[in-house]
Amino acid sequence: MNDVIQKVELLFGQGYACSQAVLAAFAPALGLPQETALRIAAPFGGGIARQGKTCGAVSGELMVIGLRFADPQADAQAKDRLYDMGRQFIHRFERLHQATECNVLIGCNMAEPAERQAARERGVFKTLCPCLVRDAASILVEMGVTAGRT
Repeated sequence: MNDVIQKVELLFGQGYACSQAVLAAFAPALGLPQETALRIAAPFGGGIARQGKTCGAVSGELMVIGLRFADPQADAQAKDRLYDMGRQFIHRFERLHQATECNVLIGCNMAEPAERQAARERGVFKTLCPCLVRDAASILVEMGVTAGRT
């Protein structure tokens, strides 16, 4: 499963947002065309439209969990299992990085252009963010989320 992790790193390195890189890397195995995944996840970068909220890597991974396990006809128990899986992912990510909010993770207010530029100058998007997308993908691989839809 290192292929999907490498794909996440490659897509992020090509300039896609963290959310896009994550969802697009997992999408083909889940029956979603890569181009569609890139479009769906586009506004989630920078902590949801550069607002510094939930990290795009986390948002992308939750989308992957939804594609893999959500059932539109789900009963309450199935929804509970889905939410439990999402919480499990979030808890594992938080254990690694102590947060899931973009502003906290990268140490700047993503909504402020001057602060984004300062983060860019510190190299945050070239050093920290690739680790975040890689770790998010690795957690899902460890959780066994990469298999096809059920």
